[in-house]
Amino acid sequence: MKIVILPGDGIGPETMAVAEQVLNAVSDRFDLGLELMHDMAGHDSLKQYGSTVTPALLEKVKGADGLMLGPMATYDFKDEAKGEINPSKFFRKELDLYANIRPSRTYTGVPARLGQFDLVVVRENTEGFYADRNIEQGSSELLITSDVVISLRRITRKCCERIARSAFELAMTRNKHVSIVHKANVLKIADGMFIDICHEVGREFPEVRIDDYIVDAMMAHVVRDPAKFDVIVTTNMFGDILSDLTAELSGSLGLGGSLNAGDKYAMGQAAHGSAPDIAGQNIANPISQILSAAMLLNWYGQRNQAPRFTHAADAIFQAIADSIASGSVTKDLGGKLGTREVGQSLVQLLAAGERMVS
Repeated sequence: MKIVILPGDGIGPETMAVAEQVLNAVSDRFDLGLELMHDMAGHDSLKQYGSTVTPALLEKVKGADGLMLGPMATYDFKDEAKGEINPSKFFRKELDLYANIRPSRTYTGVPARLGQFDLVVVRENTEGFYADRNIEQGSSELLITSDVVISLRRITRKCCERIARSAFELAMTRNKHVSIVHKANVLKIADGMFIDICHEVGREFPEVRIDDYIVDAMMAHVVRDPAKFDVIVTTNMFGDILSDLTAELSGSLGLGGSLNAGDKYAMGQAAHGSAPDIAGQNIANPISQILSAAMLLNWYGQRNQAPRFTHAADAIFQAIADSIASGSVTKDLGGKLGTREVGQSLVQLLAAGERMVS
C-alpha cells in the first residue's frame, strides 16, 4: 500500500510524525509493506511552488492507494488567485471524497461525563453551505455591496443518496440505527429533500431503525444522552459542527479521527485544526491523526479484501484504548506525556503484539 504523507501546518508535522511511527510499527507487525511517500501542501508548498497544492501533487495522490493529510491553516488561505487554495477542500472536491466518517466514543481512563457512548457522524463532504466547493469554479459567497454578502447553498439528489447509503451501510455493521439531522423547519425545500431521500434509501435497509432531528435540538439530545445514537447522517456544515461536539464529549477534540472516502479514493485527516499557538511545543495530542491513519488502513483492507490491513487497524484502535486506560496520554486528556512520548508508548504496545508474517 502506497500512502502519500502531507504533514501540513502548525502541529501537523508533529502529529503526523507520530502517526508515521505507528504506521511503520503495524507495517512491520502485520507485514503490510507500507510505502510512505512524503510531499507537501499548505504554507510550505505555497512558499516553494506559489500554491498550497499543485496539479503534480494531485496526480501523485491519484497514483497512490491512500492519502494522509495533516492539519492545514485553512483560515490563512483566502485568495485562490494567489495560490491560497484550501488543501482539504481541494482533495475532497478533486477526489470526490463525499463521505466524511467521524467516529466518537468514550474510553476507559477518560472521565465519561455523559456516560459511555460509541457513535459515528456521517457527514456529506462535497456541497452544502461550504462556498468553496459547491459550484464548479470560484466561490458561491458573493459580495453584493460592501455591506451585503450572499452565501449560496447547494443540495443535490445525487449527493443526498450516496451519503445516505454510506450511513445505512455503516449502520448494518453496527447497531442498525440511523439518525437523520436537518433544519427542514426552515430550509424546507433543501433539507426536506435530504430527509425524503434518506428515508427512501432507508427502505432498502428494513432492519435499520430510522429517526430524525432538527439540528439545534440534536445538539441538546447529544449532550443529554449520547448513548442513544449510533450512526448520525447529515449535511456538510451540520456534520462538521456536530462531530466536533461529539469528539469533545468523548474527552477531547484530540480524539477526533476522520476518514474522507469516495468510490475510488480515501484520505485520513484529523478532525481538528492546525493549532499554531501550540505548534513546536511537543504538547499536541496525536491520537486524532493516528485514528485517522487506522481508519485509512481499514478502508483499504475492506476495499481490497485484505484482512491484514483491517487487523492492523484493529491493533491500532486497541493500542490507543490501552494507552489511554494506562494514562499514557497528553495533558488535554489528563496525562503528562508529550506528543512524541505518546507515540513511543503506542509503538511499544504494537511491537509487543504477536507478529503476523506471510
